Amino acid sequence: MSIAAFRADLGDIPVEDHPRIVQQRSRDHYWYSPVLKAKLDHVTAEIVVSPRSNDEVKTTLAAAYKHGVAITPRGAGTGNYGQAMPLSGGAMLNLMSMDKVLDIKKDRVRAQAGAVLEQMDHQTKAAVGGELRFHPSTYRMASIGGFIAGGSGGVGSVRWGGLRNLGSILGMKVITCEAEPRELDLEGEDILKVAHAYGTNGIIVEAEMPLAPAHDWVDMIVGFDSFIAAARFAEAVALQDGLLVKEVSSYAAPIPEAYFNRHKPYIKAGQSVVLIMVAPVSAAAMTLFTSHHKGEMLYRSDRASEEELKRLPPVYELAWNHTTLRALKVDPTITYLQTRYPTIDHVQKIVDLLGDELPMHIEMTRQDGIVTFAGLPLVRYTTEERLEEIIRIHEDNDCNVFNPHRYTLEEGGMKRTDQKQLDFKREADPRGILNPGKMVAWENPDFDFGAGKAWLFDGLNPVHAA
Repeated sequence: MSIAAFRADLGDIPVEDHPRIVQQRSRDHYWYSPVLKAKLDHVTAEIVVSPRSNDEVKTTLAAAYKHGVAITPRGAGTGNYGQAMPLSGGAMLNLMSMDKVLDIKKDRVRAQAGAVLEQMDHQTKAAVGGELRFHPSTYRMASIGGFIAGGSGGVGSVRWGGLRNLGSILGMKVITCEAEPRELDLEGEDILKVAHAYGTNGIIVEAEMPLAPAHDWVDMIVGFDSFIAAARFAEAVALQDGLLVKEVSSYAAPIPEAYFNRHKPYIKAGQSVVLIMVAPVSAAAMTLFTSHHKGEMLYRSDRASEEELKRLPPVYELAWNHTTLRALKVDPTITYLQTRYPTIDHVQKIVDLLGDELPMHIEMTRQDGIVTFAGLPLVRYTTEERLEEIIRIHEDNDCNVFNPHRYTLEEGGMKRTDQKQLDFKREADPRGILNPGKMVAWENPDFDFGAGKAWLFDGLNPVHAA
């Protein structure tokens, strides 16, 4: 591997090699996990390359292939599984200079990978009154390419499901890493070859997404005396066909009063809460539904003063992994898990078993038409061994854990190989140059996910050309 020779082949494509800046851009939010922080803190690339066009991406990938330089693609770096951490050094491929919205139609938008989600919505709302179906809580920063490569759903998943559902992504253009990189247009099921693959098997440079009618969403916070009452209400809201909502999530005390600092004046001590984003047309019905469930309406953004609206963040910036971020700002020992509870009874069981060691946070989502409890519970972290015990307690009680303390696709997901993604990597990245160390099936096809051991990338070394 020769970074100098690689760089020489890039021509006038912008590069950055100041060690401090390169290290900053070699990081995502991996530090939410004390386990990943210990393993990945030292990781850094050697150079950052910022192409401005598809041709410049192809030039960069051809040079990487020629010189055996590892390439780790990066959007805004808001992921938290270490997706955008360059385990083998090499070059970060910063795609944020490719940020144009390319085409807007009544029901869809096509944009370059570096387009920021909030900026996309500004343009689609002005053009056709539409908005993206869902987005992460990092809406104001995250790019569409990074969201597709590293995310799975978010605000809006209570109505629209996840990114991997057919119809959630309409098309993508990806560029392969070969001697002569190719542009491939993916549609239909082919999209799943690359979606949520951490950029290990092709560089996403464009995406086409469906639009939903845009609304001036009303934020609501509803209080309850117990978490289970809050969780039951959240499930009931998600099941209501006539209530148009974009976000429904529940939080056990003391999360709201301890970590939602700017909203603290609205929340009583010991209250658990439900956060809701509801369309204006459904706001009155939601208020009535809340009273039927004996919830206490603590806050409505449509009744807030101008001064309050300037001071308070939108509720989606309290939700999803912004909850973990806000908790970490107050208590650096906090971490989290990503779970799925089949029923409210499973939620109750885990709450009873783990209590305040696992302050519960549930995002209501929809999967194949069924409302589901997607957990992002906080964890009062003590040791890695106790964290593994908490995971085992979940699994022993038939609750799935998508382990956010692992940096590989398989271990952070369903603990099995995605054969289509592996096959596509053989086609699109034959030398294994793209984001090395993140796909176990490529590095060690014989690894036993059922053995109960974490897979360790024996590299964290420079990639070698085949």
